[in-house]
Amino acid sequence: MRLIICVIAAAIGLTGHWASAQTGGKAAAFWTSVQANCNATAAKPAGALGRNIAQAAIAEFDSFGGHKIDADGRLFHFGLTEAENGPENGRARAEASLGRLGWWQVMKYWRALYGNDIDKITDQLEVRAYRDASTSSDGAQTAARLPIDFGPLLRATQSVADPEMREALRETIIRSALIDTSWSAAFISYVIRQAGVTADKFQFANAHRVYIYDAVATSAAELALQSDAHIYRACPLGTTKPRVGDLICDQREPALADASDAAVRERIWSELSGSVSARTVRHTHCEVVAHIDASAHKMYTIGGNVLNGVAARKLNLRHGLTFSPVQKGHCGGAGAWTLPEPAADMPQMQGKCSLNDQKWFVLLQLR
Repeated sequence: MRLIICVIAAAIGLTGHWASAQTGGKAAAFWTSVQANCNATAAKPAGALGRNIAQAAIAEFDSFGGHKIDADGRLFHFGLTEAENGPENGRARAEASLGRLGWWQVMKYWRALYGNDIDKITDQLEVRAYRDASTSSDGAQTAARLPIDFGPLLRATQSVADPEMREALRETIIRSALIDTSWSAAFISYVIRQAGVTADKFQFANAHRVYIYDAVATSAAELALQSDAHIYRACPLGTTKPRVGDLICDQREPALADASDAAVRERIWSELSGSVSARTVRHTHCEVVAHIDASAHKMYTIGGNVLNGVAARKLNLRHGLTFSPVQKGHCGGAGAWTLPEPAADMPQMQGKCSLNDQKWFVLLQLR
């Protein structure tokens, strides 16, 4: 009996492996076919829309006063952050330009998604609170997350009679929620809307995965000779030349920490026919390709919610101007980090010394 069970288990295992291999083979063939479309478009100069998207990203980076990250992944200029609520350099002034308030800038991105309807915006924001954290002085205490609904919390300020106190409370609560809620996808949506793109051509969303999956679906529709109005297709990252206006995306799924960029793309393709709620590549981040320096083999991308602000980063390209896998910086030599590491139960640096060392896996190409 034990032998029979082992034989059956082995057969099931082989069948599962064969099915996985078959799926992987079809996915690889799909991306090989997609590459032809990507190459044909990449061979052409960027169009007016791509230039408009890139310029909108650069303008927003300048307006925000963003961070700058060099090609070795080092932060050499630290700009405005989402939490800032006062004039630069900390000088006390009677007035402040709203555009120099970090939280106000972030609220602008949410308005691009939901207009001035504060109820729709508050449905997307969250405030994180932990039981008794404001009164406890014990750092080792474990505190439970409090289930706070942001909308009622904001509406509670209406009961404050003094208008100045009411406004101060509203701004404090909104600023906290903007800090606690990821806004990088709202930033991308804002930039693309600023370039004149309409909702029938790009699904403005508060999660990058929405338009990543859309772009993969568009690539599939093209191969099937089906019409599709979306402006982005998904392309293999390391073999497609980026152009201004394209998006480059990374993934941060713990379960895919060791997966190749091809494996992540194949997983997304395999999940297109299933339920949206069952899609598993959920933690992602995208940035706009804002400038290509062909002679230096570099490209500049701009993204939001990077180091709590808007950042421009300089990334390495191969000699053929495709994305280089070498974005890790230089951890050793005279510049090695020699400060003693914390105890084993504390977070470790894990050898990373470049802010550009991310799990970049797909290029969303303007068609």
